Amino acid sequence: MRLGGHLRELRNRLYWSALYILIGSVVGWNLFDFVYNQLSRPLITLDANPNYNVSVNFGTVVGAFDLRFQMAIFLGVIFASPFWLYHLWRFIAPAMKKRERRYTLGFLLSAVPLFLGGCAVAWYAMPTFVVSMLSFTPSHAASFLSANEYILFTLRLLLVFGIAFVLPVVLIFLNFLGVVSGAGIRKSWRLAIFLSIVVAALATPVSDPMSMFLVSVPLIVFYLIAMFIALARDKRKTKAPIDLDELRPIEEL
Repeated sequence: MRLGGHLRELRNRLYWSALYILIGSVVGWNLFDFVYNQLSRPLITLDANPNYNVSVNFGTVVGAFDLRFQMAIFLGVIFASPFWLYHLWRFIAPAMKKRERRYTLGFLLSAVPLFLGGCAVAWYAMPTFVVSMLSFTPSHAASFLSANEYILFTLRLLLVFGIAFVLPVVLIFLNFLGVVSGAGIRKSWRLAIFLSIVVAALATPVSDPMSMFLVSVPLIVFYLIAMFIALARDKRKTKAPIDLDELRPIEEL
């Protein structure tokens, strides 16, 4: 395929991806009230406590519309992720070998549930985190929170944890492609454990070690699983004979 053909193919893939995101955004627009109430539940619970005075405010006339629009786009990207990821894979798949296409498909199928699992962990830790942070408010003082900042903060928190749970799969995927080695992953285990604890400490209150433990342990376990899989594959690869079918002809080099 010539350059013009690749550009037309990319245009078609982007068109369908944008269409699916638009449809997902319409669904997200209609689910705004439900999602907003769920994300605001920690504040509602805290405001019921007579020792706290918490309220969520919209600082501008268009604040509510702006928040609803941004959340609709965010939810649309999430809802449509299986479709635009599929079109992305279909665009790059012809340039891959058969084995590389199999690795990429396996990565996508494993990354989605891990991403959702990370979001679930963040969802569990978020109420405790919010309550703990607002507990530092001095007595006889009120917490007036911007609705846009609070909701977007909680969405970013879910997104960060979802990506963090996918990172070990990225390491395995890069190892299968030959970009990183299992020995290199093993050498970085101290840094990985330290970063996992730092992420857990930032996302959970210090006064609640159990929540920090529940957040950091899955990150460390996934990293160790990725390390062992990479080491086992590297060991098997060194013992396996060279696959001549995977070698490209000289004229293609």
